[in-house]
Amino acid sequence: MTSVVVARCLPAAVIVGGIAFDVLTPPKYSSAPFFVSAPLVAAPLLSLFATLLTAVVALAAMVTLSFARQAPETGESVTEVATVLIVGALAVGINRVVRRGNLRLASVRSVAEAAQRAVLPTPPARIGGLRVAARYVAAQADARIGGDLYAVQDTPYGVRVIVGDVRGKGLGAVEAVAILIGAFREAAEQERTLEGLAVRLERALQREGARRANVDQAEGFTTAVLAEVQPGAGALRIVNRGHPPPLLLHSDGTVGDTHPRAPALPLGMEDLGVWPDRVEEWEFPVGATLLLFTDGVTEARDAAGAFYDPQPRLHGKQFRSPDALLDSLAADVTRHAGGRTDDDMALLAIRRIDGRLRTAPITHKRPQVTARPARIQLHND
Repeated sequence: MTSVVVARCLPAAVIVGGIAFDVLTPPKYSSAPFFVSAPLVAAPLLSLFATLLTAVVALAAMVTLSFARQAPETGESVTEVATVLIVGALAVGINRVVRRGNLRLASVRSVAEAAQRAVLPTPPARIGGLRVAARYVAAQADARIGGDLYAVQDTPYGVRVIVGDVRGKGLGAVEAVAILIGAFREAAEQERTLEGLAVRLERALQREGARRANVDQAEGFTTAVLAEVQPGAGALRIVNRGHPPPLLLHSDGTVGDTHPRAPALPLGMEDLGVWPDRVEEWEFPVGATLLLFTDGVTEARDAAGAFYDPQPRLHGKQFRSPDALLDSLAADVTRHAGGRTDDDMALLAIRRIDGRLRTAPITHKRPQVTARPARIQLHND
């Protein structure tokens, strides 16, 4: 906010500087560059009226100072005044062009955000003994639609969640998001295990990639995390397919990660090899919050090029609700990146509030492996 105020005061400061320069220096030194530059500085920063006012004030100051110093070179003074007049008119034109471009960009961004919300509807605030909050924070670098996704669904097998990131941007990425969300909604109700759910999503991408030319089967992929909270159990089950691991925030302020013991390929990369999906289980007590996010969070950089690391930044903090957690996280990432992020962020926070799910403490269990045989295909260029 302070930088915006300073920027808006800059044209006036330039004019004041020009007057001071003219008064404090000998007559042979011209202050015209100050008055010429003031309207140009105002054009991209101020409104049309403010730009026009800046040009008029700069011209009036130039004429007044020319008469006050009674310069012998009348031709030179006339040239300086004419220059300020012409540049002021150009500045007004530049202002119009910049404002129209900003309006077009704002319109494109609003359409992109509306399309994103249509594909990613806001999940219910309460579901299956859980409190849920979701955010989609569009990158400020451009208005292209991203491929970040999330969904939460109550199923016969528990509350199931997906957070993912489709490679690329634009309408192709949104189409892939729609395919994955649709496949997740259907398969989450039918598949008894998370492993089976992951296989169904893989097949959906392969099927649609072969059917549609704009869903890139050869190079497209999606990193994703699948999570499940089963009814009557205080455990959290996770399958991670190459995605940033979620964080577990406990009621005492401690933060733990859910880093998988064995890495896995993202969805859509089955041609490079197939490994059994591994389900890992974590304790999920009442009051704990599961935080899932896309790489727009972890790839945000500060001025020195340091990446944002959410785990130490959240350690020791307590949040009254999942919504408060996501608001704080999004604001902190933006501050870290200097107010400008280059990638979209999908954020999902799930807090367990239903004490009826309480069971005996659960330790981190050995990953469960499906019976699918491993198949590795190596392709040489």
